[in-house]
Amino acid sequence: MDLAIVQSSIGPKPARPATPSDLTRRYQEVRDFTTALCRDLAPEDMVVQSMADVSPTKWHLAHTSWFFETFVLQQHDPNYRALEPAYAFLFNSYYTQAGERHCRAQRGYISRPTVMQVLQYRDYVDEHMSRFLSSDPAQSPVVKALIELGINHEQQHQELMLTDIKHVFSVNPLRPAYQVATAHATLTPSRQHWIGFGERVGWIGWDGDGFSYDNEGPRHREFVAAFELGSRLVTNGEYLAFMADGGYQRPELWLSLGWDAVQQNQWTEPFYWERKDDEWQLFTLAGMRPLDPAEPVVHLSMFEADAYARWAGARLPTEAEWEIAAATVAMQGNFVESGHRHPAPAGGPGQLVQMFGDVWEWTRSPYSPYPGYQPAAGAVGEYNGKFMCNQYVLRGGSCATSRTHIRPTYRNFFPADATWQFTGLRLARDAQ
Repeated sequence: MDLAIVQSSIGPKPARPATPSDLTRRYQEVRDFTTALCRDLAPEDMVVQSMADVSPTKWHLAHTSWFFETFVLQQHDPNYRALEPAYAFLFNSYYTQAGERHCRAQRGYISRPTVMQVLQYRDYVDEHMSRFLSSDPAQSPVVKALIELGINHEQQHQELMLTDIKHVFSVNPLRPAYQVATAHATLTPSRQHWIGFGERVGWIGWDGDGFSYDNEGPRHREFVAAFELGSRLVTNGEYLAFMADGGYQRPELWLSLGWDAVQQNQWTEPFYWERKDDEWQLFTLAGMRPLDPAEPVVHLSMFEADAYARWAGARLPTEAEWEIAAATVAMQGNFVESGHRHPAPAGGPGQLVQMFGDVWEWTRSPYSPYPGYQPAAGAVGEYNGKFMCNQYVLRGGSCATSRTHIRPTYRNFFPADATWQFTGLRLARDAQ
């Protein structure tokens, strides 16, 4: 098939007629934004799996369609027939109750279906979802909740598409750019201030009327001792000082498993940093560029974030501390909609800034259930609860997160050694 046809088919779709249904509008907007993120990718870009944790773009496009097909259409639309039954095996991720699935580390082996066939699969699911959304079964609260879950699930995969293609391009010797660089204001970071919060019994977790994941509840009370939070994120320049002081050579700064990771992975700098001609550079979605000392440091593991905090005479915040602080500021920040897709320097001296967007902030809190937590019944109950082991909580979203996807109670989670996500840190300490 002609390449131009393939490339044009993955660009933004024409606007569809407006409907009175907010859920229908949300579905259409999110599905269209997913394909828009692929606008400048060639089919060859979309089939590469550069490591086990990375999935090809093509797989993300198919998996998000599989979600709506499996949990909405096949369960609630008696007239639906799968376009290709084998897709259920190829594009299931980790839902064991939904059936057998292909090995995660071998998703790059799936040369067929082609990119074009996956896009046809998306169109097929969208066509049936469009009809289903206006039907009586779609008005059921249970079905509406499943559709909303699917929409938010797709937004998570939009972020993964960006982090994964960044890794794919980073291992290409040509270091291609996903997008053209966008400029931000040249800023000198404000001096780090400490923002104090008194001890309290605080309410933690979601209690609103809109969507939330099951791991954000039940809402409950936690005692939090008085603490202080850094007014902004830690910058590249500050992290360079940690490196210059032998941060990666001093075992006393590291957790035991963290020091093992330093030795085994030969870490000497953050992921995507490179030393060239006595100058630090870093790889971004806009290609290689000189390191900006004012930007937030990003792509740190929890081990690196924790070691830096110790070196700085501080610590990482708990997720309860972070949530209490986040409740005091507006939910504004550098999100995916800005088009930067890279962390930006902070502005505003002495204020609590960058709580949302830019980088996911590591906390010292293990990812575990809140008191009274019960996962949903069936395969969708595998969404969050089954991962509550050997993971740490991150808060706040990143420059690859949608503004409509984040909230103060949102609990992201990754293993402590993960570095390919947009992860950074904010300092905390006990009240002085």
